[in-house]
Amino acid sequence: MDPRQELIEAAFDGPAENLNDQVKAAVDSVLADLDRGRLRVVEPRSGEFVINAWLKKAILLYFRLHQMQTETVGCFEYRDKLPTKHNLEAQGIRVVPPGVARYGSFLEPGAILMPAYVNVGAYVCANTMVDSWVTVGSCAYIGKDVHLSGGVQIGGVLEPANARPVIVEDGAFIGANAVVVEGVHVSSEAVLGANTVLTSSTPIIDVTGETEKILKGYVPPRSVVIPGIRQRAFPAGSYGVPCALLIGQRKASTDRKTSLTAALRDFDVQV
Repeated sequence: MDPRQELIEAAFDGPAENLNDQVKAAVDSVLADLDRGRLRVVEPRSGEFVINAWLKKAILLYFRLHQMQTETVGCFEYRDKLPTKHNLEAQGIRVVPPGVARYGSFLEPGAILMPAYVNVGAYVCANTMVDSWVTVGSCAYIGKDVHLSGGVQIGGVLEPANARPVIVEDGAFIGANAVVVEGVHVSSEAVLGANTVLTSSTPIIDVTGETEKILKGYVPPRSVVIPGIRQRAFPAGSYGVPCALLIGQRKASTDRKTSLTAALRDFDVQV
């Protein structure tokens, strides 16, 4: 156990008068470690994903312990309790104006952040493209070689502290304007079609067999998922209700399409 964990959990559950200088120093050091990638809210470990809920408590305590500050970045002015990330060149990441990664988030070397937003506690792995107008919510985990297409919304979660963040594993391709929230887990190399919306309660219907199979909150590896509608009876009549359809497995042709960005990077072509 990290020696700061017990102190932070006790302060989080205790009265406000317990928020002393020792707690503040521990919280500040945890946020610094999150910002450097030394700690992760979602931690891959032995083929599983461990959720370090105490780190979310540290983030929440940071907001209680700090005052609003004004930060000027070029012609932009921000007023918040958390600054933006700095020293991007040393970290080996590319951030295109007016993209913003908030302090306490981490992007591995080779990640590209277009005019988009990465919130505190989120972790974005190497060679992932966060395309224009994407939001990567607080504490979300995005694997390596992922493409989050324009307008994608990855939900964030800080409260309750034990709530599971969104997980998108390596090599996944998330189509334009897709929405993934409420702790949904998208497995490796899965493909979500444009405008697909996945919440914890969205039925993901596998229609590849003779009988449908319904999943919730989980997209299997290499699955191809698109938006769908299913009929549901209500007292006033039958209406179409949104769902998602698992229509097959990712093919080699799909791999070629979604690896285009990586191929362009290999030749140092701007994308």
